[in-house]
Order: sequence, then structure tokens, then C-alpha cells
Amino acid sequence: MMDAVFCSSLQKVFSDAPALPAAQNELRLFSGERGSLQLCCRTHSAAELSVRITCALPCAVWRVQEVYSSHPIYEKAERCTVLRDRPGYYPDLLSPFAGTLQTEAGKLVSLWIEADTAGAAAGEYPITAEIDLGGEQITLPASVIVCGAALQPQKLIYTDWFHSDCLSVYYNAPVFGDAYWDIVERFMKNAAYHGQNCILTPLFTPPLDTEVGKERPTVQLVGVRQTENGWEFDFTLLKKWIDLALKCGFSYFEFSHLFTQWGAAAAPKIMAETPEGEKRVFGWDTDSLSPEYRAFLARLGPALTAFTDEQGITDRCFVHCSDEPGNDHIERYEQCAALVHRYFAAYRHMDALSDFAFYEKGLVPLPVPCENHIEPFAGHTPELWTYYCCGQYNDEVPNRFFAFPSIRNRILGVLLYKYNCAGFLHWGYNFYFTQLSKRPVDPFTETDAGGAFPSGDAFCVYPGPGGEPWPSLRQKVFFDGLQDLRALQTAEQKAGRQAVLRLISDTLGDIDFSHYPMEEEPFFRFRRALCELAER
Repeated sequence: MMDAVFCSSLQKVFSDAPALPAAQNELRLFSGERGSLQLCCRTHSAAELSVRITCALPCAVWRVQEVYSSHPIYEKAERCTVLRDRPGYYPDLLSPFAGTLQTEAGKLVSLWIEADTAGAAAGEYPITAEIDLGGEQITLPASVIVCGAALQPQKLIYTDWFHSDCLSVYYNAPVFGDAYWDIVERFMKNAAYHGQNCILTPLFTPPLDTEVGKERPTVQLVGVRQTENGWEFDFTLLKKWIDLALKCGFSYFEFSHLFTQWGAAAAPKIMAETPEGEKRVFGWDTDSLSPEYRAFLARLGPALTAFTDEQGITDRCFVHCSDEPGNDHIERYEQCAALVHRYFAAYRHMDALSDFAFYEKGLVPLPVPCENHIEPFAGHTPELWTYYCCGQYNDEVPNRFFAFPSIRNRILGVLLYKYNCAGFLHWGYNFYFTQLSKRPVDPFTETDAGGAFPSGDAFCVYPGPGGEPWPSLRQKVFFDGLQDLRALQTAEQKAGRQAVLRLISDTLGDIDFSHYPMEEEPFFRFRRALCELAER
């Protein structure tokens, strides 16, 4: 005996849930959009199910697997909707599906089915699930309805920080060896396939989440040589990285930070060839405003600009000063930012920070505030970016933790449209270390960076065998949100921005970053209305 149902991609199907989720057997998509349903099954005894999915549209199918979280949410969470708040197993990992599912008596299992409408004409496309349990068969129907409007290309600039040192360590692939480049390429392709078009590019080993006085593995792309005539630079590896990223689908480059995190107190770790051999020439022991480091930046800036001019990408490059400085760091940041503005003036200077005074004083032309501090920046900067990380969980702000309902992940796309955001930043595409990079973790078993961050914050992709990235359902749902943004922009081209804003208000209410429906039905109503508006 078995039960089965198609359900929404906004459901998180826990194996120990008492009942099957609500049925959802229709998916409405724009032409060129990818969208997902889940197939959920339960047997009354342990058994092996054979499942066959058929559709005229190309469909990718994954097994949804639960992953353990010892830290799903902070104890101090308030005004914060969670599915569960205790350690346990949460549905997250999407692993390759080979055609069969092993079930336990009474436990729920689910498949993730992603349909791709690229090149598809408007119309209805049936999906069929044929499930066999030792001769007992169930056939379930569903359908993808492709509307007549073609999804516009992505305009939002989206970066989720790419940590190649984590890949090197996890796969035991020496940095810049053949295996390293092969793995980096696979993860770059996965990131680009899920909407990332800007990539963190380690000119030097990024000074991010590093214990004071300690180091992360060297992934420095700029060759540095100390000579009698001063500093000289080799951009061979940087060019290889840029060429690979362009090949994988990236358009923008986010150069790693020129000063340390949380205050710009020191220089990043920089390795160089010197008369005494290769050694670290700058790092935690280098004051950020020292004459030696100032002289280094004075030589690097023009040389780097000449190189990116030659590559034709200067206008698509961003440069960082320091990540997440606070108000008590503003004096030091101001002096460091002046060096960035002077020597790297060809690039757009951006930093994640949430104190409006940094922008008001002209220290950072492109501030990136966290979403719960976005209001002072909205309407007061030439273009608006935002980000979230582990600190954004109270007051229902969007985020992607294991414990959060998927609507808190997906709604971001609608909010980015309403606030007319130009970019979004996240810090952890694949951070497989503990907090402060004290040791590596196995992300299949330790999902919270050593207990520091709620599970789901540090990475959205898993390191599968053979260097193959395995997605998470959170990554898929976030990408759906990016497609919502593109769909809204598509409708705007046809009906105007005010009509689209009215549609959002009519279906979802007067939403902001802390107020939006948590139920699925208003969101489905919104998507149906959006398709109809775009077609009209």
C-alpha cells in the first residue's frame, strides 16, 4: 500500500510528517522559465519504489534528502516563523535520482522535478509520474502551463561569495592544479545556472571570516614580485580565472577586499617572490595605513586597471575596501577608502555595511546594507543593493535557513522588484569551514559552521563526489525568486510599473521586508495574475 501526491516546491517535506502535503499539480511558468514540483510518497511498509517521470518538456529529477542540523535557529529568535526550532533532520539536499526510492514504513519521501521551458511554445504540457511498488501501480497527472510571455534576461547583479579554498581542502585538490581548475569550473557552472552573474575574485586570499593572526589557504590570483624597482605583478592566473568565469556564464567580477574584515585594521595576506624566496609580505601584522602597504596599493591599482582595460571588463568590476565595518571603525575606514578611491578609481567601490553615515560622508559610492537596515538607503542612493547573512532572522525578513519556510526564501525576488534593487549579495555560496576558518567541515554532516551559524547560512550547494556540485532545495527556491523578479520586469515592459505594483498589492498585500503572506495560496494567486498580466 502506498500514497502519493504532487505538491508545491514551497513545501519542505519532512519524513516524519503525519500526513502528505497539500496537492499541487499545476505549474504556471513564463516561456524560458524553469520551475519545480515535488512528488511525495509514503508506503505502509519498507519497500523500494520505482518512479518514472515523463513530460514533453525537459525535466531534471532529484531525490530530496534530509540533512542534520544541530543549530537550526538562534534561541533569541523573535517574530520569526520557523518550521521547527530544534536539532534534527531537515529536507535540503538534492541528490541524483537513479529511478528507485527506498522507503521506510510510514515515512515520507519526495522527488524534486524541475521543468525547463526554454524554447517552449505557449500551451499546456502534461507531467506524468508512474510509481510501481511490487506490482501495485499509481499514475499521477500534473501539468506545466507555459504562458505566452517570454521571460526577460536577468538584470539584477547577484553575487554569492565563491570560496575556492574550501573546494581545494574538501577535495584535496592542490590550488591551481588541474583537478582544482576542473572542480572550480563545475561549481562556477552550477552558480551561474542558478542566477549568479557576479563572482568573488581573489586577487589575494580574501580576508574574510579569518581568525586574527591566522590564515586561510592561499588562493591568490595576482602574482607579486619584489624587485629593486618596486613591486611587479603577473596577472596570468587572474586571466585564467576571468576567462573561465566568462565561459561559465558570469559577467561581473567582484575583487576581494583590500583590507581586513570588520574595521580595515590590517592588510590581507599577500604572498610574493622576494630575493629571499617566496614569503608572506603583508598580513595581520601589517597596519592597513602603513607606508609600505600604501606604496603597494599605489603600484597595484594602475597595473590592475591596465590589465582589466586590456580584457575589456573594467566597467564590470567591483572593488572592496573592508567587509561590514561598524560606526566605531568609520575613521579608519575613511582613510582606507581614500586609498581605494585614489588608486582603484576605475572600478565601482562597494561594501556590505549598514550604517548610512558611511554613504552620507561619501566613503562608499555603492553601499550594500542588510535587508533589515535597507529603509534609510531606499530612495537615497543612485542604485540600491541589499544582502542577508546569519543576523537577518527576526521580524520575518527573508533568509534561507533550513528551519525557515521556503516562502521566506522565495519572497525576496518580489521585494527586490518592489524596492527596485539593482543587486543582491550573500557571503556563503560554498563556505565549508567553521566560523573564522579554524577547521574544515563536512557539509553533509556539519551544516552550521561549527555551531556558529544556523544551518543554511554558510552554503547553498553541496560538494558531491568527483567534484560534482549537488544543489539544495534552498538554491532552487532562491533561483525561483530571481525568476519572479524577471517575470515582474517582463510584465512591467508590457503594462508599466504602476500596474505591476498594483498587482503585487492586490494579491500579496502591502508587503515590505518584514510583512508578506506566509501561506502558499496568495503566492500562487500572485503568479497566476502575473502570467495573465504579461500575456495581456
